[in-house]
Amino acid sequence: MNRKDKEAVILAGGFGTRLQSVVKELPKPMAPVNGRPFLTYILDYLIDYNYTKVVLSVGYLHEKIEDYFGAQYKTLNIQYAVETEPLGTGGGIAYALSFCKNENILVLNGDTLFKADFSALEEFHTRCGSQLSIVLRHVADTSRYGRVNTDSNGRILSFTEKKAASGEGLINGGIYLINKNLIQSLNLPQKFSFEKDVMEKHVATKPLFGIESDGYFIDIGIPEDYARAQREL
Repeated sequence: MNRKDKEAVILAGGFGTRLQSVVKELPKPMAPVNGRPFLTYILDYLIDYNYTKVVLSVGYLHEKIEDYFGAQYKTLNIQYAVETEPLGTGGGIAYALSFCKNENILVLNGDTLFKADFSALEEFHTRCGSQLSIVLRHVADTSRYGRVNTDSNGRILSFTEKKAASGEGLINGGIYLINKNLIQSLNLPQKFSFEKDVMEKHVATKPLFGIESDGYFIDIGIPEDYARAQREL
């Protein structure tokens, strides 16, 4: 990937149901944290790693995001992939990827700040010949998230669902480096789940890898963690 044209997708179309009690009439990534939208913290982190273009996958109240950011944020060019109807996590990613020119695209969640080393992720992805690389995080209790099971080289072997997971282990940190050819090769419908229809369904037959990071992590999806963001960021 050339430094001058690194591209990322941010999934910023969620309803933020659990956050409605404290953040009303705003998409989750626009929730104010110390006087500015949470999304700006993610964009600043992308700039730190020399990303120059971001595609925002938006739907619910997308005008509020577009009115605030327009086509540029600092050194980042911004494009909008607007879903006129919900496409699911996979459909949203696939549509946003159609706005990108590069072969490998970084994909992030708009309600999570995970300060993983993107340079290490890019190098790992290339070295492994991976089609999908996931940033993993070690936690004491995997039951809230589900578990990702890998071999000693980082090859993902399987996923354990939330209700079946317990104890410490690795979880999906919600950061992906995706080779666009993977999505195009699977002949998927317009609406699909990235987790179920790509990762879980094809883990045995496609080169999917995971790299662990212990970088700073916060997900503002619930009021308690949103309050923690106000203290920590």
